[in-house]
Amino acid sequence: MDFKGFDHPDRQTAGGTRSVKVMIAGGFGTGKTTMVRSVSDIKPLTTEETLTQASADVDNLIGVADKTETTVSLDFGKIGINDELVLYLFGTPGQERFWFLWNGLFKGALGAVVLVDTRRLASSFRAIEEMERQDVPFVIALNVFPDSKEHPIDEIRDALDIPPHIPVVACDARDRASSRDVLIALIRHLKERSAVALEPR
Repeated sequence: MDFKGFDHPDRQTAGGTRSVKVMIAGGFGTGKTTMVRSVSDIKPLTTEETLTQASADVDNLIGVADKTETTVSLDFGKIGINDELVLYLFGTPGQERFWFLWNGLFKGALGAVVLVDTRRLASSFRAIEEMERQDVPFVIALNVFPDSKEHPIDEIRDALDIPPHIPVVACDARDRASSRDVLIALIRHLKERSAVALEPR
């Protein structure tokens, strides 16, 4: 895949490798840390802390009652897509009480993956709204959990009110190849947006 022609690349090294900041966003318990861990070429930096009884009245654990840890700041990983492109991955915290961190995390991001748990669609509404508010291009990744029911993509798109031009793909955030495919879908989406922006009017 040719990665030339991005509309606003982050940085290019002397060897010709371009590095890009990508956000991994979504609601609480949608698999953001899992995706960063599964796909990163380096040991990822995570800021997970144990969920305690003290947070029971603060964090909504409906649908994720078995969750024992939560990201309190960010997750960070890195993956080389090929010799031309390296992605720096920044996973956002999902709980509402940590959303104030998002503004700083999104600075300089070229694009984002919004992870969605189809059992709890509403948990990712805020992340989608934030992408639109900050004008960050994104793709929707439907993280398939063991007890997830199958839904047609069009139904999910309608339920999330996602425009037709935004890709919606299924994935398993635990699987490196599946997570990598999501990132490649994002890069393709960014290139298509760039190509459209460069078309003569």
